[in-house]
Amino acid sequence: MMHIFERLKAGEIVRLNEPQFEEINQIVGKTLALMPLLNSAKDINEVRKILSEITGTVIDPSTAIFAPLYINFGRFTTIGKNVFINHACSFLDLGGITIEDDVLIGPKVNLITENHPLEPSERRNLTCKPILIKRNAWIGAAATILPGVTIGKNSVVAAGAVVSRDVPDDTIVGGIPAKIIKQIA
Repeated sequence: MMHIFERLKAGEIVRLNEPQFEEINQIVGKTLALMPLLNSAKDINEVRKILSEITGTVIDPSTAIFAPLYINFGRFTTIGKNVFINHACSFLDLGGITIEDDVLIGPKVNLITENHPLEPSERRNLTCKPILIKRNAWIGAAATILPGVTIGKNSVVAAGAVVSRDVPDDTIVGGIPAKIIKQIA
């Protein structure tokens, strides 16, 4: 049987009452303890240092993150080089979030990898799918990226969009649900 972390990333239903779920809760507890420190940090270097502790990977000095940032787990988030993350973003990363190099993320963006089954008897359980934001993408203010979505290289997600499907490379999308507006030449 796969470990609970592998099952989350594989998109399997994970029940909140499983004994292994305690391992998730332990990491969530550590992340929650670090959130006030991250969000009261006095400079970007301190934010990077604390976020590196949350994610378990070093955040490159070329990356800038403006607090507050909200993250529920952290260990499944990977952030590339020369990334900019603006104020008040929220990352639910149990399914895995990968942000490649040169990505811009506007304020109040939500990256949501977690969901619940539609079946009422299963609804209190989790299903997760990863989010991938490819190189040089720009996610506009208050956009929401839903589980399983890939944002293509050089693409733009308009402010306020809700993205439920993959966005091809070099494409602008907007609206609810997000639709292709045009290709970038």
